[in-house]
Amino acid sequence: MGLSQQSAVKEISQEQARLAWMALTLTPGLGPTRIARAVKALGAAERLFEISLTELEATGMPAQSAQFIFDGKAREAAENEMQRVAEAGGSILTQADEAYPERLREIYDPPSVLWIRGNVDLLARPGIAVVGTRHPSPYGAGMAEMLSRDLANRRLVILSGMARGVDTAAHKGAIEAGGKTVAVWGTGIDVIYPKENKKLAENIVASGGTIVSEYPLGTFPAPQNFPIRNRILSGMSIGVLVIEAAEYSGTRITARCAMEQNRDVYAVPGNVTNKNAWGPNTLIKQGAKLTATWEDVWEDLPSQIRRQLEDEIGASGEDESKLAESASLFSNKPLPQHEQTVLDKLRHDESMQLDDLIEGLEAELGSAEIFTALFELELAGRVRQLPGKNYVRSF
Repeated sequence: MGLSQQSAVKEISQEQARLAWMALTLTPGLGPTRIARAVKALGAAERLFEISLTELEATGMPAQSAQFIFDGKAREAAENEMQRVAEAGGSILTQADEAYPERLREIYDPPSVLWIRGNVDLLARPGIAVVGTRHPSPYGAGMAEMLSRDLANRRLVILSGMARGVDTAAHKGAIEAGGKTVAVWGTGIDVIYPKENKKLAENIVASGGTIVSEYPLGTFPAPQNFPIRNRILSGMSIGVLVIEAAEYSGTRITARCAMEQNRDVYAVPGNVTNKNAWGPNTLIKQGAKLTATWEDVWEDLPSQIRRQLEDEIGASGEDESKLAESASLFSNKPLPQHEQTVLDKLRHDESMQLDDLIEGLEAELGSAEIFTALFELELAGRVRQLPGKNYVRSF
């Protein structure tokens, strides 16, 4: 047999293996652990379509699952799903594929199939998962955006779940830095949730990022899906960064998964009077690394990963001083006095209503000067306006 024939046979075998993994994934009664056990018993996933009902049952799968496969329903479902994914412009990775993320293979129950929109190669790159509450304080949202931006600036991939709050801020920070971000969904890759993040999802893919799910197309946002997907977030990452999380939250699940998977855990300390500070502050007590700047994460990275990223930065022609400047939120140029006065009055962690601001500064500035200062500070990104004419200082 010539090399071209051998290559063709190998390719057919790989496609059969991918189809078998998909068929197993779409079979009722089978999850990642049972599927892995079945493939091990089969010796090769592609044997799934060749063996008898008795042999299928001998792999340890439930009788109804074996019957579903033996009747050809699993293969038909797999072929239909793969066709739909292709038509939707997506792709899949199974554990038969070399591109399947190695870090994810290491966890106890890696997904049998990943549904993907965007850049598949990104899943193999070093990344940090940034997670936290859906209802962050201005401080929490600002820290998520700032740290994600600064880490993305240094070629780390930012992973998160694209939920409201901290997740959204993390993705936006990475995109603003011109970096790469991965969103791990608890729905099908064609079902955007929450709906208001439609533009964000488009921006993630357009900027060279990736959307990943272990759920078939059309999967709706069932509550139980989101805690399950958290193991993928931590599994694909080299570390997990926690920013504001209540005592009972999905973020705690992600942190626990990270510890079980032997991943590093980082946490941004919070105001002890804020209930969302309970999560990160408790993690710090338990040994998570207290994180205030990107350097706190960077200096903890495995040396080979840090060297890889530093080489990439060097190859791109960026010098460290330029990188430091791009990572800084603001220039060092002094502000006009009226802008500085308004900025000094505002806080990072608590918003101030416009009327209170005017009243607090009435001895120093007129209302027109305050309006002008707020306008200029907003344009410069130093101040953010929240609903109800409330203002908060950015980072």
